[in-house]
Amino acid sequence: MNAFAAREQFAFGNQVSVEILATLANQAFTQVERLTELNLNTARSVLDDSVAATKTVLAVKPPQDLLALQGTLAQPMLDRTVVYGRGVYEIAPEGQQEIAKLFEVRVAQLNKTFTDALDKAAKSAPTGSEALFAAFKSAVDAANNVFDSVSKATTQATEIAEATVTAASAAVKGRRPGRRRPRSLPDRIRNGVS
Repeated sequence: MNAFAAREQFAFGNQVSVEILATLANQAFTQVERLTELNLNTARSVLDDSVAATKTVLAVKPPQDLLALQGTLAQPMLDRTVVYGRGVYEIAPEGQQEIAKLFEVRVAQLNKTFTDALDKAAKSAPTGSEALFAAFKSAVDAANNVFDSVSKATTQATEIAEATVTAASAAVKGRRPGRRRPRSLPDRIRNGVS
């Protein structure tokens, strides 16, 4: 009876592992699919922008107009870069969060299974082995605390990265094409402009 229960638990553990691997594979394929779609859309947009920019440059007659076009031609590429970066930063943390949730659930299940097995073993253990079981439980608690700390740190790092990307894209979006940076004080003094 005991050997049968052990085989059944082993089979159940293998089945759960296969289900986890299948879930991880499906999530990975979803992330790759989304990144591929983002890459293709970005490449298509960059190609369209490049063709339009080339036509604009070829249509310019006086060379002075080319200098004026420089800022306006660079802006669409800069905007595309910001949009692409934001897209990547949206896709990557979502996948990481899904995997983290899956592992949190699995770790909780493993902890419960291990704690239950430890309690059963403690009940049938000889007298005087309580200290050994207390040490095992203490080790499990310490490992759980480390796992929780790493999970919280990962979540905070993801939030910081998202905030940085949002701030950077807002800063880039706030800059208008053709807008010149203000002259420094020495430049204004040299040119007689206040």
